[in-house]
Amino acid sequence: MTSPTRRAFLADVARGMVVAGVGSSLANDLLPGAVYADGTETLSFGAMEPLVALMQETTPDRLLPVLVDRLRTGTELRQLLAAGALANARTFGGQDYIGFHTMMALAPAWHMTADLPEARRPLPVLKVLYRNTTRIQQVGGRRNEVLRTVQPAPLPHGRDAGEVLRDQARRRAMGEAEATFATLCQGSPEDAFNHLLMEVEDATDVHRVVLPYRAWDLLGVIGRDQAHTLLRQSVRYCVHNESPQYVNSVGGAREVLPRVLDRHRLFSRAPGTRVAEDAWVDALCQTILRGSPDEAADAIGAALAEGFAPAAIGEAVSLAANQLVLRDPGRLPAHAQPNRPAGSVHGDSIGVHASDSANAWRNMSRFTDRRNSIVCLILGAYHVCRDTLWRREVVTAPLYPTAEAREAVRTREPAALLRELNEAVSAGNQMRAAAVASVYAEGNNPARPIFETLLVHALSDEGALHGEKYYRTVTEEFAATRPAFRWRHVIGLARVVASAAGRPVPEHAEACRLLGV
Repeated sequence: MTSPTRRAFLADVARGMVVAGVGSSLANDLLPGAVYADGTETLSFGAMEPLVALMQETTPDRLLPVLVDRLRTGTELRQLLAAGALANARTFGGQDYIGFHTMMALAPAWHMTADLPEARRPLPVLKVLYRNTTRIQQVGGRRNEVLRTVQPAPLPHGRDAGEVLRDQARRRAMGEAEATFATLCQGSPEDAFNHLLMEVEDATDVHRVVLPYRAWDLLGVIGRDQAHTLLRQSVRYCVHNESPQYVNSVGGAREVLPRVLDRHRLFSRAPGTRVAEDAWVDALCQTILRGSPDEAADAIGAALAEGFAPAAIGEAVSLAANQLVLRDPGRLPAHAQPNRPAGSVHGDSIGVHASDSANAWRNMSRFTDRRNSIVCLILGAYHVCRDTLWRREVVTAPLYPTAEAREAVRTREPAALLRELNEAVSAGNQMRAAAVASVYAEGNNPARPIFETLLVHALSDEGALHGEKYYRTVTEEFAATRPAFRWRHVIGLARVVASAAGRPVPEHAEACRLLGV
């Protein structure tokens, strides 16, 4: 079979003969024999297919030498990242814990490359790709891949497509939800994403919200043509996790959200532009942190109704999550694991999870339609506050760093502070690292050197699946938060990176050796 032309490919899509599972730009290069017809065929990625298959089929011990050789012979780092993302999606489909954590780390790893010297830029990507292929091999590689082609289905007449998708997820109708979303992806990625969010917004689970945001972020790296492949993982995640126990645990938004929207008549109001003073943002942060989840959601509804700018409201949400990082007493001994000992705050800690969730809700509120922008802010606050229910003592725990720890930092010279920060992190001293970062912040010093210092450790240490993602969360929140509060995020990062220190991953050292850096 000859490769179909773009015109023929799109015509087939319109007739329902070719499914939305491969982008139109890749359709020009479909491999001979690739057919998209009935929902049972293997998903293929055209010209990218050999590289995607390499990510699935190469054993971990051979992967890094192969990838470094590809870089030296002209393959772009972006192409390796794209192939890793598509291999991950095809293998796991959003239904494997390590698999979807690895997917969520890919875009952050790419953004890390911009903060590194050219020779070292492949390091964060290679680290995550190694994790990706290792997990793919652990679950059986291509023999057990999840995603197949999917046939679009007609949408019910007169119904909102997002509501249809949400209701199908509630019924655990995987095939129906997949077919509905394939149809939605025949339009613009923006429209498909807005409809998808109606399903996502049905529960406040950190992975449920971060997965679609990080998948959307990947489109800027590997191309909008892959919107369906990347975003359908969220459809499957939501359907797969639906159960009475799940709804009872994280599904409170189904009752709270309609109540807040109705009480404040938010959909009938124009977006607010009212300027918020620093004191107002800090007060809203404390309301979110210390109230009940229902009260936090209502506080956001009231702020929107009063016309405050969404950006200021988003600041308060992310700052409340950051408070959980700075107040976390650390992992309890009963929950300790080899890579997350008692007292640690890295990995799936309450603060890191809350910060990643708030970051996703806040960012999605910026680029979605008016409805979802409102809902994301409300649920962002509700989600942060709900997370505190797991450990209420976090809210009243002492704030990092203590006054005593700050006083113990004698120097105020920037270079000396950065050396002390590096030493504190290397020693795993969370309090000392937070104190040095706090003193550095007060000196009106540039941010880039302290991020570079922390990035060295974020690259080399294991991070318990969350290192890359949380580093990116902090860099995004720092850039989007007013000067009075933005350094709180950096202090939190210093603490988390120190918590993760001392657990280097061998693949980082191997990648450095292969790259000669």
